[in-house]
Amino acid sequence: MRIALGCDHRGLSIKQAIMEYLPELDYDYCDFGCYEGESVDYPDIAQRVGEAVASGELDLGILICGTGIGMSIAANKIKGIRAALCYDAYAALRSRQHNDANILCLKGEGIGVSLAIEIVRTYLGANFEGGRHARRLDKIKVLEMH
Repeated sequence: MRIALGCDHRGLSIKQAIMEYLPELDYDYCDFGCYEGESVDYPDIAQRVGEAVASGELDLGILICGTGIGMSIAANKIKGIRAALCYDAYAALRSRQHNDANILCLKGEGIGVSLAIEIVRTYLGANFEGGRHARRLDKIKVLEMH
């Protein structure tokens, strides 16, 4: 499985920790920036990651900004993206099981590395359950057409 990673300047340290962790789980990743502490506009990063995931080039994405809110809003504007902002492992689990979220959004500030890694581990280890949840996703897909 290949993961698309992206962050703004406020999420850089969390992204770097995730980059160190992913190979331990045998995940490959592609880093879409930012690469240093320079100020960047989060919609640009969300677009790159979202398009890579929506096209199937990469399997899942992880986006990090100060609160995670901006990345989530921006990524969800891309057709086929279901970005979920998760502040704990339970939300990450349900985002995959029930919503088939294909991008995990995290906050980069006020979250410790260990919690961020726990959320990522849970998200990547979960699978979509289908069933009644598939029916609901079909309804979301209809909303994308409006």
